[in-house]
Amino acid sequence: MELKKDINAVSIDMLLIVHSEKRRAAQGTHSDQQADPSALLQRRGGFQGIGNGVRRWQKLEGNDLHENLVEKQHPQQPQVITSYDSQGTQLTVEVHPRDAMPQLLKKFSLAKRLQGDKNGNTRPRQPGGKDAHAYPWDRSSLKSMSLDLRQFEKLDLHASQVTAKSGLDELVSDLLQEAHTDLERVRAIWIWICHHIEYDIAAAQEKDRQAFKPTDILRTQKTNCDGYAGLFERMCRIAGVQCMTVPGYSKGFGYQTGQSFSGEFDHAWNAVYLEGRWHLVDSTWGSGLVDTTTSKFTFLYNEFYFLTHPALFIEDHFPDNKNWQLLKPPQSLRQFENNMYHKSEFYNKGMLSAHPETSMIRTVNGKATVTIESCAPTLFMFMLNGKQEHGLLSLRKNGMKLEVYPPTMGTHKLQIFAKGNSDIYSSVLEYTLKCNYVDMGVRLPAELHQPVGPSWFSEQMGIMKPSHPDPIIHTSDGRCSISFSVEEGINVLASLHGDDGPITEETQRRYIFQLHWEKRTELKVQLPHAGKFALKIFVKKRQEPGNYIFVFNYLLCCANTKVNWPMFPESFGNWGQDNELLEPLSGVLPANRNIPFKLKLHGIAKVLVKGQDTWPLTLNHEGYWEGSCSTAGCQEVYVMVLENANHNFYSYILKYKVNAQ
Repeated sequence: MELKKDINAVSIDMLLIVHSEKRRAAQGTHSDQQADPSALLQRRGGFQGIGNGVRRWQKLEGNDLHENLVEKQHPQQPQVITSYDSQGTQLTVEVHPRDAMPQLLKKFSLAKRLQGDKNGNTRPRQPGGKDAHAYPWDRSSLKSMSLDLRQFEKLDLHASQVTAKSGLDELVSDLLQEAHTDLERVRAIWIWICHHIEYDIAAAQEKDRQAFKPTDILRTQKTNCDGYAGLFERMCRIAGVQCMTVPGYSKGFGYQTGQSFSGEFDHAWNAVYLEGRWHLVDSTWGSGLVDTTTSKFTFLYNEFYFLTHPALFIEDHFPDNKNWQLLKPPQSLRQFENNMYHKSEFYNKGMLSAHPETSMIRTVNGKATVTIESCAPTLFMFMLNGKQEHGLLSLRKNGMKLEVYPPTMGTHKLQIFAKGNSDIYSSVLEYTLKCNYVDMGVRLPAELHQPVGPSWFSEQMGIMKPSHPDPIIHTSDGRCSISFSVEEGINVLASLHGDDGPITEETQRRYIFQLHWEKRTELKVQLPHAGKFALKIFVKKRQEPGNYIFVFNYLLCCANTKVNWPMFPESFGNWGQDNELLEPLSGVLPANRNIPFKLKLHGIAKVLVKGQDTWPLTLNHEGYWEGSCSTAGCQEVYVMVLENANHNFYSYILKYKVNAQ
C-alpha cells in the first residue's frame, strides 16, 4: 500500500491490551478524557476505589473459554488485526495472550515521528533467556543495568529545579533540555516526579475516588500510586520512551510480616524499555514515605527504586502478569508471601544477605539467632516487641550477629535497624518469632545496651587490643580485670548495672576501679552478688566539651551465691588518669585496724592519709607512696595530696568508709 506524504502526519505507537471478562473491574469504568495509554489501562483493567481509598487494580476469578482456547492454540503468537478507513489509511492492532509480555508495535513512518522519539523501528523483545535476570540476586549490582550515578548529577539538579508552567508537553520539553539518551530522558522524568509529586493521603483514605488525570496531578502536585504510575508512563511516551504501567501486590504501607495477598491489587508501578530490555521503576516509593504514626507524607528521595534489579524488586512488588517480574524462573504468589522482605534500606546501606531467610523463625531452646552480612562495617540495633531488651547484638567487621531470648512464650515481633553515615537508624528487617520455650536461666540485665563486646566500632572510638574480645565474661569469684589500649587523648568511663541488689545510680561506678599502666587502661571489677551484670564503657575526647559517648558493654556472669564484694574507694576529680592504687582496694575498711596504703601518684609533693589522726606516706625508690593508717575512732578515711610544696592546700583524691564497730 502506498501512503501519501503529509507534513501534518505523525507516527503513532499503539498498544491494545484485551482482557477477558474475568479481569474486568467489578464496578463501573472510570471516565478519563486524557487521550493517553494510562487512561486506556484504567478503563480496561480498572483502577477501582476501595475502603482505604488507594486506587487498586481489580483481579477477579472466572473462566473464559474463548481466552483459554486462544492461549492453547497460540501460546506466544499475537493475533494481528488490520483495517482500513474510508481514505485508505491502515491501522494494525496486535492482540496478545494474557501471559505474554505486552509489546509496542513497530512504528510506521508516515511523515514525521512524535517529538523526541528516537527508539528506532525495532520491536522490544520478550524477556527470554538472555533478557531475564536470574533469581536469587547475584550481588553484582542493585540496578538492572550498569549506571554511574555521578554522571547524572547535572541532569538530576536540572530536573529537580524544573517547574510545571502549563501543560505536560511543555514540562517534558523543559526536562529534556539536558537529556540526550533514552536513559537520561527516563532519569529526568523520574527525578522530577520524585521531587515534586506528593503522595495524596487524603485521597488514599477516600472510597470510590476517580482516577487521577495527569492535568490534575500537575495542578495539585498530589496523587496516589496509580497516579504516579500513569503520570510516569504518560511523560515517558511524550519523551518517546516506551513505558508500561504494571499493577500488582506490594509489601508497602500497612504490610504485616507473613501477610497473605488476595483479591484486589494494591499498587502500581512502571516498566521502561531501555537498551534492548525492560527495566522496573516505582516513582511512588522513590518520592518519599508516609509516617505510620502521624499519617503524614515526607519527601525522602529513594534511589533504590530506579531501575531496580528484578531479583530485588520482587521482594516487595508482585505484578499481575508474571512476565513483568523479569525473572527466570518467575516466583509464585506463595513464594512472594513467604520470602524474607529486605527493605530498601537493607540494600541502600550495603547489606548483602541475612539469615534466616524466612520472615517467621522459631526459637531453639528459647533462643533465636539472626546474622547479617554487609559489604562494609555497619552499626545495628534491634527491638523486640518495641524494646531494646532480651538480646545480645555483637558487631562484626562485615555484619552482625544477634541472639534473642524472648521472655515469654508466644509470638513476638523482632525489628532490626541499621545506621549508615547519617545519625538515623533505619528499619531493614522484620521477623516474626515463635517461642514455645523460655530458658529461665537466661535473664539479661535491662540496662544491657547494644552492641555487646568490642568490635571495629570500639577501635574507631579509640579502644584497641582488648584483653577480652568476647562479649560475655564468666567469673567464679565475682571479680575480673579487663584491659585495653586507649588512643592518646581519650578518656574512658565505665559503669556497672544489674537488675537486683545494691547498685544504684550513685554507686554504679563504685564497683569498678580504673588503673593505667604501660599505655593500657585496666578496669578492676568486683560484683556485689551473683547474677548477670552489664559493664558499660564510654569514651570522650579529652580536649572536647560534651558528654561521654557509649561505645559497647560486656555481659558479666557469676553463679557463685557466696559472692559479696564491697565497693571500691570513691575517687574524686583530682585522681589522675595515670594514678595507680595497689592497696587497699576495698572501699570499706575494718574498724580499729592499721591499714597499709600503697599507691603511685605523679607530680605530687606530699601525701597524707586522714582518719581520726593524720598519717603521712613516704615515697620509696620504686616511685610508690607507702605507709599505714589506723581506723580507730573514725567513720571515714581520706587520701589527700599536696601538688605544690610551696602551698598549704591539700586536695582529696580518695575516700574510704569504715565499718561500724
